[in-house]
Amino acid sequence: MRIFQNLNVDFMGKRKLFYMVSAVLLVSGVVSITFKGLQFGLDFKGGTEVVVRLPRTASIPELRGIMQQADMGSIEIKSFGSSTDFIIRTEQKGVGSTISDDIKTALRENFNQEIEILQENRVEAKIGSEIRRDAVIAIFFALIGILVFIGFRFKLVFAVGTVAALFHDVILTLGLISMFTDVIPSLNLEFDQAMIAAFLTLIGYSVNDTVVVFDRVRENLKLFKTTPLEPLINKSINTTMSRTILTSITTLLVMTALMVFGGEPTRGFAFAMSIGVFTGSYSSIFVASALTLDWTTSRKMKITF
Repeated sequence: MRIFQNLNVDFMGKRKLFYMVSAVLLVSGVVSITFKGLQFGLDFKGGTEVVVRLPRTASIPELRGIMQQADMGSIEIKSFGSSTDFIIRTEQKGVGSTISDDIKTALRENFNQEIEILQENRVEAKIGSEIRRDAVIAIFFALIGILVFIGFRFKLVFAVGTVAALFHDVILTLGLISMFTDVIPSLNLEFDQAMIAAFLTLIGYSVNDTVVVFDRVRENLKLFKTTPLEPLINKSINTTMSRTILTSITTLLVMTALMVFGGEPTRGFAFAMSIGVFTGSYSSIFVASALTLDWTTSRKMKITF
């Protein structure tokens, strides 16, 4: 299925403008990460997470007031699928079920009914730091593996452009997550293991989109050996644009369904992936392809397959 027939847009002619757009977005994101930071979840900072079922509906401010009266320290409370189920997170750690018992007691005294504990998770700070380190290592080696794969399948210049685009996507998505944290209350933008999975997934999505474009560039280099590289890359992007847009739309539909109907635990994943769909499609054109063109032009290289 093709939604564009005979598309002829000069994408590469606009690359300097989009270099500036990317620079502004990346700087904004880095500034947000530096000063506002990311909201690390229990997986990374350690603490106790308790999922409770209340005998009646309650508001988050009401529950926060109860926890403050019980001197539970730094508390984070979020709804969990229904108006009576809540996740209560605290950085406090205790032996056995000490923390969950304290939370249960505080709630029972205020609701005058028995409170059901659906789930309790505890993570030590040392384990949290190990998970944080392993997450960085996982993303780093994913990028190295992609660099080797693209360099082997295409040329080194294509591999460098691809990895630069992936760094662009990861940093830009991190920055936007930092900006939107606590802005939309219903979004769970905690940086946890699910968010790491989202980043690894969006890296795969982005490199797949870039490979499709580069594969068409390679085909056109074989067919039109005397055509300059810039119009050839434009032609390749134009002919793959239908595929890019259709894939992006179907992926966004799934991510939207997850955000609306998937419940609290999946919203952060879906939000990160939704950003990744846009950044992945954008960077395939205006980062990976544009950097490949500029590098080959500046070095007066001739790419042959």
